[in-house]
Amino acid sequence: MDRNELRGDLRRGLLAGVAIAALMLPQAAEPGAARQAGARATPDAQAGSRLADFGPETPGPDARRLADWIADSADNGGADFVIVDKRHAIVFVFDAQARLRGSSPVLLGAARGDDSVAGIGARPIELVQLHERTTPAGRFVAERGRNAQGEDVVWVDYDAAVSMHRVRTTHAEERRAERLATPSIDDNRISYGCINVPVAFYNTYIGPAFASRRGVVYVLPEVRSLPQVFSSYAAPNARAIALAAGAHTQAR
Repeated sequence: MDRNELRGDLRRGLLAGVAIAALMLPQAAEPGAARQAGARATPDAQAGSRLADFGPETPGPDARRLADWIADSADNGGADFVIVDKRHAIVFVFDAQARLRGSSPVLLGAARGDDSVAGIGARPIELVQLHERTTPAGRFVAERGRNAQGEDVVWVDYDAAVSMHRVRTTHAEERRAERLATPSIDDNRISYGCINVPVAFYNTYIGPAFASRRGVVYVLPEVRSLPQVFSSYAAPNARAIALAAGAHTQAR
């Protein structure tokens, strides 16, 4: 998140009338929680297990495992969903049937870590220290909204002031657009915790995915393991794993 965003975007009046408890999909677990670990346990092994369709993309192993679990368990609740792979600094956007729509490099929080500091969403930007600028991991029911400047964003973790938005070039010295364009992922850690995507990618994929309803954003951990963050997660059954491994090999 950039300097103006954390100060302005936190104003609760921006989303007046929208309670945080409402940021849930139908049938999601634990009413009142905008963020939660995987809501449903993986179904028992069966021959008809579904797999996510990554098309020509070759994702990291955790992204593939989680996407296959989402497809098989219908954890996305019939909504479009997004997977953010922090270790590889990439975002995947899927339709409700777990078919990949698009992927893109992203900019993430400058500090490694899977949790937001308590109360950081209400803290003045100048008091946020470098080691606190993390992009939290977890399952988030996300909703489109507007910030203090009138720009539309997708709120990922509203209380922590973490959103997904178009990359901004307000501070030229940060070279955010250039960082997105480089092949390296070493320079993709620059934000205060928000997920920055290219403008064209936001307009084409992110915005439309949340245009008419809430969706789910899954942010993969980079310090903890997948089951530690997604407590209801279980690896897909043996057949699904074998199929995914075969598809992964063919895609190389």
